[in-house]
Amino acid sequence: MLDWTDRHYRYFARLMSRHTLLYTEMVTTGAIIHGKGDYLGYNEQEHPLALQLGGSDPADLALCAKRAQELGYDEINLNVGCPSDRVQNGRFGACLMAEPTLVARCVDAMRQAVDLPVTVKTRIGIDDQDSYEFLTQFIDTVSAAGCDSFTIHARKAWLSGLSPKENREIPPLDYERAYQLKRDYPALTLALNGGIKTLQECQTHLQHLNGVMVGREAYQNPYLLAAVDREIYGCDTPAVDRRAVVEMMVPYVERHLAGGGRVNHVTRHMLGLFNGLPGARTWRRTLSERAHHADATPALLLEAMAHVGEPLEDAAG
Repeated sequence: MLDWTDRHYRYFARLMSRHTLLYTEMVTTGAIIHGKGDYLGYNEQEHPLALQLGGSDPADLALCAKRAQELGYDEINLNVGCPSDRVQNGRFGACLMAEPTLVARCVDAMRQAVDLPVTVKTRIGIDDQDSYEFLTQFIDTVSAAGCDSFTIHARKAWLSGLSPKENREIPPLDYERAYQLKRDYPALTLALNGGIKTLQECQTHLQHLNGVMVGREAYQNPYLLAAVDREIYGCDTPAVDRRAVVEMMVPYVERHLAGGGRVNHVTRHMLGLFNGLPGARTWRRTLSERAHHADATPALLLEAMAHVGEPLEDAAG
């Protein structure tokens, strides 16, 4: 979700679900320690919020986890799932599945540094190391260091030969392997990731596992989140209306502009809000073609929304 789940998307997402745990895009320890950007900045409304870290040096990870705790994050998540070449060259991401002892040291260092939950996101295997025994060896080693919560992306990763996009689509999904992991490790908190598109699917997986992580679908069809509090968390509050979401984003964009930002920094995350409704294409085109202009204002959101018709039946209704 690199470049997708930034602070603007997370604020937008939080308007639709109060209870969903939000994750940052993966942030490397090098960027946090040596970079000049505000890589850990967020809005207080984003809580509950987990910081997803990329790295393999225990001391650096501990330092970054400590900074995150000081800033008020709710969880630290170590990425052992990203398969890109850039990530591998930095010795983090999915390639770390081959080094469970190092991952365990990283987890232990972070747990010693902070009081926050330290969790791990991983694949079910890498390259030809894709047996169930390989996965359980990884889980055994890392959980022995004190990690009791894992998110399992139910695909293996090919570390060479496939692009990151292909690695999200070509290796087949194996949900049953994640289910088996929960049966064999009932004391662990295990969440599932990969290919999940509907809340009905989420509910099916939750019969076997403790949680579900939805990535691309929650980004491309963000209004999915509007039904989460009711359908997953059992809240009786009505889903927020899409138009109300846009109206609440206007003052947020105004504040972003006042800080030197541009409208498209925010609106690029909102293109899918009206998917399936009359006028959705005009909404997307208006924002895509005009929000990047230096003179664009938050009023563009309201102008674009004026082209959207009422749904016959709301997806979150």
